[in-house]
Amino acid sequence: MLTITRDQARQFILSKQGLIGPYRFIGKEGAYEYVCKAGCIQFDPVDVCGKNAELTLQSRVKGFRKSMLFDLLYKDRRLVDYADKELSIWPVKDWPYFKGYRERSKDLGATFEGLKKLKKQAIEYIKENGPVCSDTLPIKGEIYWHSSMHWSGNWDKKSQAARSVLEQLYTDGELIIHHKNGSRKYYDLADRYIDALILNADNPCKDEEEFIRWRVLRRIGAVGLLWDKNSTAFLGIDINASKRKEVLSDLTQTGSICPVTVEGIKQTFFYRAEDEKQMKQIISGEANLKPRMSFIAPLDPLLWDKALIYSLWDFKYAWEIYTPATKRKYGYYTLPIIYGERFVGRIEAVPDRKLGILKLKGLWWEEGVRQSKKLDEALKHTLKNFAAFNDCSFVEL
Repeated sequence: MLTITRDQARQFILSKQGLIGPYRFIGKEGAYEYVCKAGCIQFDPVDVCGKNAELTLQSRVKGFRKSMLFDLLYKDRRLVDYADKELSIWPVKDWPYFKGYRERSKDLGATFEGLKKLKKQAIEYIKENGPVCSDTLPIKGEIYWHSSMHWSGNWDKKSQAARSVLEQLYTDGELIIHHKNGSRKYYDLADRYIDALILNADNPCKDEEEFIRWRVLRRIGAVGLLWDKNSTAFLGIDINASKRKEVLSDLTQTGSICPVTVEGIKQTFFYRAEDEKQMKQIISGEANLKPRMSFIAPLDPLLWDKALIYSLWDFKYAWEIYTPATKRKYGYYTLPIIYGERFVGRIEAVPDRKLGILKLKGLWWEEGVRQSKKLDEALKHTLKNFAAFNDCSFVEL
């Protein structure tokens, strides 16, 4: 089995992520290309200095603007909002793979009394009136309902009927998100926007086992290297320790993934076979690893497995948005800073869009990071780009 150093493991992941060396992803096409390579990026509605999906793309895509993601989702319809690693954004071409997921949602929906009638009523209204949100769909009252898209909740709790019907139809695949206005979702019929060849395609996975293998393979590709260990990178996939070992073994035997050991770490790691060339470039020293600074999103694929990050980088990160202010070590919406091959610090930058100023609320360098002119210039350059990303013209230090 191939053995690599910790340095090489870090270099491989960052190279695979497009966070080191020259920009591999440029403009709107680059944003689409990155999502295709990652498989999915997580969506979160909180917008302090950009939503999580936007922040994920701005760190990798040269010249990225928030409007590019909006266009890819709601104008070009090349991406779609749907479940995967919780709520995610992924390429619409992957729609057929989730056919079994949608069928299970329909089966669950059939168990709720009165839902079938309300679904028919909602579809008829949308056919005639176009996109709706829960406030504009004329269905009143409450029903007992629980979405299969959410992994926990009280099944005995009543919920708003209009909202419940829309979310059920969305999870069933009958509706997609037409657009969002802030955090409010507007839904329309899926067959108005997704090509019939994709919408009605057979499931490429013959059974649930094959679907699990496909999803695990996709998550390995999203991170770059994943280990044979319980990992939050597999969140949303029905998998335990024995099933994980079985899946990783199957993928190895079919040549889809390659096992690798990292010096000083007991667990075996895996990378996609299609990334073999990239691995060889790292090992041979041929890869372009020119340092670049990036601010990393809280739910970025790079951070999906925080235990892995600590093991390889000795860097601990906690998203403190839900931590009481008095207990926070850093800030409400602090982003890790990558420079070259290292996590060098954390930053909290909040835009004042009325004044067009990006305000630097906090900056924490990691222990042992040497202040230098090169580091200072990289920070200024990254802050300038981050300000433009947030529609600001100035940075207030």
